[in-house]
Amino acid sequence: MKPQIAEGALPVAAAFAGPSTVVVSIMAGTTLKTLSAAFSAEAAIVRAMPNTPAAVGRGITGAFADETVSERQRAVAQKLLEAAGDVVWVSEEALIDAVTGVSGSGPAYVFLLVEAMAKAGVAAGLPADVAETLARKTVEGAGELMRQSSEPPAILRRNVTSPNGTTAAALGVLMADDGLEPLVERAVLAATRRAKELAG
Repeated sequence: MKPQIAEGALPVAAAFAGPSTVVVSIMAGTTLKTLSAAFSAEAAIVRAMPNTPAAVGRGITGAFADETVSERQRAVAQKLLEAAGDVVWVSEEALIDAVTGVSGSGPAYVFLLVEAMAKAGVAAGLPADVAETLARKTVEGAGELMRQSSEPPAILRRNVTSPNGTTAAALGVLMADDGLEPLVERAVLAATRRAKELAG
């Protein structure tokens, strides 16, 4: 369920949960305090934030469990969440908002990058369908290369970049003081703030 309807929907869901139930919430901004108030006091509650690549088994989920969740219950939640992809655990509940900003909303950033690359390709003279195919396949391929490589992204970027070459010219724009990095930081912080606002 969406966090905007949690207030009305949680009491209905709580009717199906008993004292030994492990509740796994994937609602942005819906805190353990809110969830605990709706469910049995003994219910173990895990907050998690997956992302849409979970639909193809390639998601990444950030999760948090407090001290009331046993190791066995945490393992149950881990197994459930792994059905959608990888899982990382954070040490504080507040960090789930940052997870939301980076990976929960992150696929939209990547899709926007593909849109922007395709539009730039058209501006450079390519037919729209060719530009979109090139942009999509480039992002797909780069993602797969990164998945299969043990090298950090910064090294993979350097491996593509010849001194004074075409990639270096493009990176000069993207890595300028007002380039991609500060823009992405502002975007992630905006999403993180919104997740906090949803918590009320």
